[in-house]
Amino acid sequence: MNPAQSSVFIRSLGVHTPERKLTNDDLSKIVDTNDEWIKTRSGIAERRIAGPNENPSDMGAKAAAQALKNAGLNPEDIDLLIVATMTPDVPFPSTACILQAKLGLRRDIPAFDVSAACSGFIFALQVGTDMLRSGNYRRALVVGTEKLSGVLDWQDRTTCVLFGDGAGAAILELTDTPNVGILGNMLGSDGTNAELIHSVAGGSAKPSTPETIQNREHCLRMNGKEVFKLAVRVMSESCQRVLNKCGVTSDQVAWFIPHQANARILEAVAGQLNVGLERFPSNLDRFGNTSAASIPLALEEAWREGKIKHGDLVLLVAFGSGLTWGATLLRWHEPKK
Repeated sequence: MNPAQSSVFIRSLGVHTPERKLTNDDLSKIVDTNDEWIKTRSGIAERRIAGPNENPSDMGAKAAAQALKNAGLNPEDIDLLIVATMTPDVPFPSTACILQAKLGLRRDIPAFDVSAACSGFIFALQVGTDMLRSGNYRRALVVGTEKLSGVLDWQDRTTCVLFGDGAGAAILELTDTPNVGILGNMLGSDGTNAELIHSVAGGSAKPSTPETIQNREHCLRMNGKEVFKLAVRVMSESCQRVLNKCGVTSDQVAWFIPHQANARILEAVAGQLNVGLERFPSNLDRFGNTSAASIPLALEEAWREGKIKHGDLVLLVAFGSGLTWGATLLRWHEPKK
């Protein structure tokens, strides 16, 4: 098998979400909002919130363990670990290294983080695919894990109602079966719009102080109106670009798995692509926006429920802080047992 010419496919998936549910009614007791206001503007009814001692690495480890079990693999079978997160356990070391130890992966494999916010899982998929095709690795574990509840301003009703916590994991593997798995990717970034979704303090440019904490400058800030417009445009364009690259039309795609950011964004993207919303599986109402975890959470659910079948074309698409965006087209492959 020539790795450079081989296909890379998703062998299995795993997910984990915290037990605690935070409903819209619960939020109305914390901030000036109500169930109707949140549902109308976002489509979200509830989200999961991690406990104080439940870190992104803990959630990622549980999702990864499930993916390993579903694939019938052991930790020593993994050659590469990539973690997508915008809410790492700590600034350093990487959450990937912490996760490597918790999973008991081999000590001689590379483990590193990818920081592309809500597009992180798409970025990590391409990095993992390219590294497998280099011939140096056989199997990669890609994890998207987020604890957004730890970076939210719970006094800001425009942001705190949108996000939730969770993790999803995928195992990538090489196969000599042609025209299956990941068929094409495209990624993009625009740093001129960095301040549309950002935090002010907490990094080396403005380290945390009692004043920055008091002013909640380390919390997520977002210009929702501008983000909405850009998200619809870049997600629609990303889908069309990767379809054109692969010589596929939107009619041939069985399922579109978008980043679960906002129900109105999903509706607008479906409209731009002239695709029925029923082909956009969504669990946004139950989990909210889980950033880098949202696509694997939605993909695993569609796979587990039997919606995605062997041979289906599936298009993953996301946008996030940076701004970043990306899309991945794959032909779902279920290897023979």
